[in-house]
Amino acid sequence: MAGHFEATPGGGAAVALDEVEISILRSLAVQLLELIGPGETPADGEDPLAALFAEGPSKPPSDPALARLFPDAYGGPDGAAPEAKSEEELRALSAEFRRFTEIDLRSRKREDALAVVRTLDALSPAGDGAAVLTLTADECRSWLGSLNDLRLTIGTRLDVSDEGEGEEGSLYRLPDSDPRKPMVMAYLWLGALQETLVETLMQ
Repeated sequence: MAGHFEATPGGGAAVALDEVEISILRSLAVQLLELIGPGETPADGEDPLAALFAEGPSKPPSDPALARLFPDAYGGPDGAAPEAKSEEELRALSAEFRRFTEIDLRSRKREDALAVVRTLDALSPAGDGAAVLTLTADECRSWLGSLNDLRLTIGTRLDVSDEGEGEEGSLYRLPDSDPRKPMVMAYLWLGALQETLVETLMQ
């Protein structure tokens, strides 16, 4: 079980983590929460129901990592491109789609990251700081979403594209003196965790 997820009864999964791994995962999840930002809460006296229908932004985030987490729905490297649409029309469609979906998407990503923090905080480490993380089926889905978001974020910082299989191979060959090495190791480790969690959920 060490280093990879295994299936548990009821559609869940478990993985053994040492003290350092627990600390790194929690720190990364907290940083992801900070990047995504706080949730929208109704101001004093504001109708909570009206807040549910609040419109989000119409422009992509300026931070490249956030733009990767919240890509345009149409056009661009991550978006679909309906046929017979001009670039201006695609931008307008993406802006309209973003206005009505980004708040909910941010909320879901925030809840996924919070689930990672909460499940890690609920662990009861042994004397050496290690523990077995056991997740329910719902928690597995949250972890899967958050692991993906973390890899997208770190991959953006490392300039790794979605099609970067060759790029990932070059990451393994970085010398220890390269300042990106710790981030690279985290990126590759998160990918391995994500892969074993996907395989577990498909069993």
